[in-house]
Amino acid sequence: MTPLRIATLAVGIALLMPISVQAGSLEEDVSAAYTEWDTAFNESDAKSLATFYTEDTLFLPASHDIIKSRSGVEEFFAGLFENGVTDHKLELIEAISEGELIVSSAKWSAQGQDDAGAAATFSGIATHVFEKQDDGSLQLKVHTFN
Repeated sequence: MTPLRIATLAVGIALLMPISVQAGSLEEDVSAAYTEWDTAFNESDAKSLATFYTEDTLFLPASHDIIKSRSGVEEFFAGLFENGVTDHKLELIEAISEGELIVSSAKWSAQGQDDAGAAATFSGIATHVFEKQDDGSLQLKVHTFN
């Protein structure tokens, strides 16, 4: 390989490195937010779970409700916990960043009971729009799932 080709390859790799590091960091940040969210959910703590959402959140659950407040989010999850939903898990599919907003998708699953009272696993896909806060934390601006 000629010195010119080696130099060109080195410059190309150097230009790509920040993108790879940035993408990994974004995935790590979103995965960490998912882990914290799952922890609050699995402690059946609706009040703590609501703090993961912005004051003006838009929460669109599979029930087709339109919830636009932290208190509404808290009420929704309190109802799930009263019905015995547990063992929630979010698994990141993909995340992209645009300024202070991060859009991510995830597979979700949880345990509960079906209409007949038998143990059941529920699952689906969720879409999240996080808003990066001044302290670097992520809060949910939009959350919808099926």
